[in-house]
Amino acid sequence: AGFMMLEAGFARTREVVNVLLECIVDTCLCAILFWAFGFAFMFGSGNGFIGHTFFFLHGAPATYDFGGSFDTGVAFLAFFLFQYAFADTCSTITSGAMVGRTGFVGDLIYSVGVSGFIYPIVGHWIWGPGGFLQTAHNGVWLRDFAGSTVVHTVGAMIALAGAIVLGPRLGRKFKRDGGGLPAGHDLTIAAVGGVILWFGWYGFNPGSTLSAFDAAGIGRVATNTTLAAAAGGLLAMFWVFPRIKKWDIGITINGFLGGLVAITAPCYWISPTGAIVVGAIGGIVVVYGIDFIEWLKVDDPIGAVAVHGLAGIFGTISIGLFATGQFGIPGPLGADKSGGVVTGLFYGGGTDQLVSQIIGSAAVTGIVLV
Repeated sequence: AGFMMLEAGFARTREVVNVLLECIVDTCLCAILFWAFGFAFMFGSGNGFIGHTFFFLHGAPATYDFGGSFDTGVAFLAFFLFQYAFADTCSTITSGAMVGRTGFVGDLIYSVGVSGFIYPIVGHWIWGPGGFLQTAHNGVWLRDFAGSTVVHTVGAMIALAGAIVLGPRLGRKFKRDGGGLPAGHDLTIAAVGGVILWFGWYGFNPGSTLSAFDAAGIGRVATNTTLAAAAGGLLAMFWVFPRIKKWDIGITINGFLGGLVAITAPCYWISPTGAIVVGAIGGIVVVYGIDFIEWLKVDDPIGAVAVHGLAGIFGTISIGLFATGQFGIPGPLGADKSGGVVTGLFYGGGTDQLVSQIIGSAAVTGIVLV
């Protein structure tokens, strides 16, 4: 509902029905693809690049075990359903930059590619058992708590490729040619959609603890998520005001979404103050990201590349800067420090985590774009 309303609100009137149908069919198609082989590619045991067990959810155990590191105690099908929501999100991000130029058959084709192959295979590298990006630099894992890279950067890079290949919408005049973004269909709908997405993030981020017993982790993640969104929305709004001399609802929506995207990767490992800084920078990244995409003459009606791509890249890197060194990986009862803690550069952790974040983000960004 959040993506449907956001994209329908920012699109032109004649594009709205296509947006609505695409979002619904993405959701339906992704469920079947993820059941058949997407989940197997992503979370099945295999090698560093792809999984090859649990096709059609065959042979599923009672609970999902992350490659033997610890048994989450999460029912297998509950874990499948949770991860399906992430896969569906990635595919729906993609549509945002391709509004108004993609025939419905094209929607179906790219949805199969994203939900069935690109997202699960790339996701296996970071979240799947034995993924090769889990030891990206000096044995230090690439960390991505809830998907700034796995979900948002992947979706945005596919969106960018699609927007480039499709070209601009008919009649679209870019800012450096004396034009700008066409007026949206209904900013009331766009605002409601943005707030629904904000609410949905409380499933995304706190849910990624994978344990209702990690009360401290859930509280920390939910608070950091809230503060980052608030900071991103406010700073984007105030940042743009001197330029256009009005309080702009569109950039405010995308600002808090940029804050949410940026906080998605580091939310478990940083402090509330760090969350405000990350969210605020995420909001500014969105402002200049939208400017940059417009300057490139890429028609992105929703701002998907700036919000999900550039803010996602920043959010991933921010772990290497702002992680406080207090928390390890999420465990069934709380943060598990037995394998070490995650510490960023600003908290005395050196550059290993930062370099790992940069390598992982760059690898995913480049490979997915290609």
